[in-house]
Amino acid sequence: MWQGYHPCSVYTNGNGGTISIDQPLIIHETRTLPAVAVAESAFLQLNLAITALRADPPRTNSGIIRLEVPIMEKARAIDWLHAQHHLPCCYFSGRGQNRERDLIDISGNEHGGYHDKDEKCFVSVAGVGSAVSFRGSDPFGLEDWKCIKFLSKDCPLVRAYGAIRFDAKRNISTEWKEFGSFYFIIPQVEFDEFEDGSMLATTIAWDDYLLLTWEKAVNGLIATMNQLLGRFDKLEKSIQRTATVGCSHVPCKASWNDSVTKALEIINRRHSDLVKVVLARCSRYVTDSVIDPLVLLASLQIEGENAYQFYIQPPNAPAFIGNTTICDEVIIDPRKALRRLPGVQHLCAELFGKLRRECDEFDVLASLHPSPAVCGMPSEEARKFIEEHEKFDRGMYAGPVGWFGGSESEFAVGIRSALVGQDLNTLVFAGAGIVKGTVPSLEWEEVDLKISQFTKVLHRHELQECLKEIKNAGTVANGD
Repeated sequence: MWQGYHPCSVYTNGNGGTISIDQPLIIHETRTLPAVAVAESAFLQLNLAITALRADPPRTNSGIIRLEVPIMEKARAIDWLHAQHHLPCCYFSGRGQNRERDLIDISGNEHGGYHDKDEKCFVSVAGVGSAVSFRGSDPFGLEDWKCIKFLSKDCPLVRAYGAIRFDAKRNISTEWKEFGSFYFIIPQVEFDEFEDGSMLATTIAWDDYLLLTWEKAVNGLIATMNQLLGRFDKLEKSIQRTATVGCSHVPCKASWNDSVTKALEIINRRHSDLVKVVLARCSRYVTDSVIDPLVLLASLQIEGENAYQFYIQPPNAPAFIGNTTICDEVIIDPRKALRRLPGVQHLCAELFGKLRRECDEFDVLASLHPSPAVCGMPSEEARKFIEEHEKFDRGMYAGPVGWFGGSESEFAVGIRSALVGQDLNTLVFAGAGIVKGTVPSLEWEEVDLKISQFTKVLHRHELQECLKEIKNAGTVANGD
């Protein structure tokens, strides 16, 4: 999957070109402005700082500058994002903020680590606009990873958020077209949520070599800021007024049974290499009104507390959202722990290690994907079976989702996910592992169970509307 290289495209504010890894950026800088009480004040302070920076620009032909304002008020990133109406945008929750970190030493010291002990505990991040975006149609490779040169240890909170396709060798279907083979953005404007406060930040990136000039970058940021709201209300985890009017599955149940039976025939052969294959299903839900993906994601927080949540939406594209599972504790041996969720449970484990080289980060990601949990064993045999028998495009479902940073990176597997369209269609994805002894009908039921966090929310929409109608009918009857 990682063989071959065609340079990825890099864009900022609609302009772009092919990046060169031989032209390093001259400036990597973070400027932290005085803290303010509320988010609205941070918005005003950033506008003043951008205006001042525009009047006195850096005297270099490339660089990246992050302006950030700490906010004493604790506000939610998802609330801020819902108040904005600008694409592209993204949202990622923190992973394991409730985890006990003293199980092993992972503080920032000479041994490397995840967080400094004095660092605020990260909860979530939301971003809009793209200071820089990275997108390609070929498989994400080492050279593409090296191309993300706008990231630096000098600016640890400047991150490229996005996702990679499950199988970049397959043709990209219409609904996944704008995501490409991989899609990452460094947001122009970002809201960081911490346990004891928050932060509003902007990022300006420019590189004359790529025709990404300072003037275009700063003017693009100002245009984005002019479209944003400094004030925002709390996004209630309420159910929006919509009802499911249709549902279909690819594959249908009969085709599913056929595929599972074929997989079992191969697995049960005497000298077969295939031990496991993970088959997936795409369920299309048609609603009577457009689903707000952020409201849906907020509703899923009720069903999947402490799950790793993500939201990625390129321009002119549906939103890819997910509520994937995370482990409860950090351990250094591969013993399995039981992770219980509403309606389903998993065996999980975490590993910890120190990378010898910076590019080992890419090697780890390449080695882990696709994992046996979403593809099968051996992975190449399983992938070929999936390619031959699955009749829909997984897209970013079951692929790596997360972010690259200058000092650390974080990725999860994009399961428990959905593609929420700008029309009346929502595609929900889930899969089941096929091994010796599998019963096809039971695996179909398992997939139903795995997507139940989505279907419960959709059905709850219908239930609340029915209850309102019953209540209103009762009021009318009593009035008569």
